Amino acid sequence: IEWQDTNSQDMVYRFPCDGNEIKNGAQLTVRASQVAIFVNEGQIADVFTEGRYKLTTANIPVLTKLNSWKYDFNSPFKAEVYFVNTRQFPNLKWGTSNPIVKRAVRVRAFGNYTIKVDDAAVFLKEVFGTLPSYSTKDIQDHIKTIVVSSFSDFMSETKIPILDISTMYEEIGEGTRKKVSEKLASLGLTTTSVIVENISL
Repeated sequence: IEWQDTNSQDMVYRFPCDGNEIKNGAQLTVRASQVAIFVNEGQIADVFTEGRYKLTTANIPVLTKLNSWKYDFNSPFKAEVYFVNTRQFPNLKWGTSNPIVKRAVRVRAFGNYTIKVDDAAVFLKEVFGTLPSYSTKDIQDHIKTIVVSSFSDFMSETKIPILDISTMYEEIGEGTRKKVSEKLASLGLTTTSVIVENISL
């Protein structure tokens, strides 16, 4: 049981398994920048980090509790296996579709940001659920809205003079990133950078 990530934008992959049955003693390989989540009847049974594992009922205590009485510890147990990519996803674009107003001046901006999965279990529960796959394209519009909203909030709160904005892109980006990360925490995500490429007045 493994996932060889071939698409740079894939965040989640559900391992195809006939009848969701996994043999007791099956081998699980979790590569670097991945975690594997076992879900049984809608309940998270276990989360595996990087490494190679032999799957037995002893490895997965929750599955033992749920299924051992049915299969006498020898037969297949039913579970869904989701691989979650925990590496960074860079160069996702954001931009203000409408100008924001700061001290009677209309401001437009655009740039890019980087996200990563911070808590795979929360990401499963709050975002992708039981979908067989999930990519940055599926969530990009939602996060773009959060970035623009956070940028607007930061610009309205900051004391940076209008004429100095063009010299403070890095500070504005970092202030926006902190606000975005606070909002993404409830989705199991975080942002490692928000880059401001241009601000026009």
